[in-house]
Amino acid sequence: MEMKNSSSSTSEFILLGISSNPQLQKPLFVIFLAMYLVTVAGNVLIVLVIYSDSRLHTPMYFFLSSLSFMDICLTTVIVPKMLVNLLSETKSISYVGCLVQMYFFMAFVNTDSYLLASMAIDRLVAICNPFRYDVVMNPRRCLLMLLGSCTISHLHSLFRVLLMSRLSFCASHVIKHFFCDTQPVLKLSCSDTSSNQVVIMTETLAVIMTPFLCILFSYLRIIIAVLKINSAAGKWKAFSTCGSHLTVVILFYGSAIYVYFRPLSMYSVVKDRVSTVMYTVVTPMLNPFIYSLRNKDMKRGLRKLRDRIHS
Repeated sequence: MEMKNSSSSTSEFILLGISSNPQLQKPLFVIFLAMYLVTVAGNVLIVLVIYSDSRLHTPMYFFLSSLSFMDICLTTVIVPKMLVNLLSETKSISYVGCLVQMYFFMAFVNTDSYLLASMAIDRLVAICNPFRYDVVMNPRRCLLMLLGSCTISHLHSLFRVLLMSRLSFCASHVIKHFFCDTQPVLKLSCSDTSSNQVVIMTETLAVIMTPFLCILFSYLRIIIAVLKINSAAGKWKAFSTCGSHLTVVILFYGSAIYVYFRPLSMYSVVKDRVSTVMYTVVTPMLNPFIYSLRNKDMKRGLRKLRDRIHS
């Protein structure tokens, strides 16, 4: 295919995928299909349980159900196309399709990070200011926090895609990744991407690190408050309410920071694929298990939903 010196003339890209080894395509298809089905089923179940049990209509579970919905959207943006390409000879994606995938991927992954920050604030208020919890975390404020998370994330995505759409692609059109992410696409451009890299790094730092710092500040306050509790049982009870959330935060931010907060010159194809799989596929799949296995309220809600289905 002929590639001209304008991004508008670029008709399609080729996604290299998880692996270029032909013998691994079908096994990988089976593995990722199973992971995708578990992710969708688990997160749908979380949403249904929270919706059906009035005792779970609290700010913490409101944000958890929103996180589960965003995780379904995030994996659906990436995995189905990856599954098709694993069984396809061409493995192509149109130029417009690539930008659309990039837009929704960034929108949903950034919304995830802001929702994790909202959940940290919820735990901070619950532990440090329990008597004003219902006033501070009222339904209207929770809804505004959700809408703010979505709005900021979509504006960030729009800005990033507009920057990418101004680039020219002259030679190679093979994206060494399993979806259209920023760094692999930047590597293909024949334009001077130095200014784009600075803008993208600065803007990403502001958008992603803001919720991360919010989470960090919230947990520092929580730790200080919990250490002031005299009884060991009281300390354990307070920390146990944060354990699931903290596990997800470490999984999500650990891999995301590794992928995005490095110069383009340090980009590594194999390492980035593994890290990206962690926060785009593995973490959304594990979230329902992390939040339900040790959560008495969720277990009770699951039993209630099961009994309602049987009856």
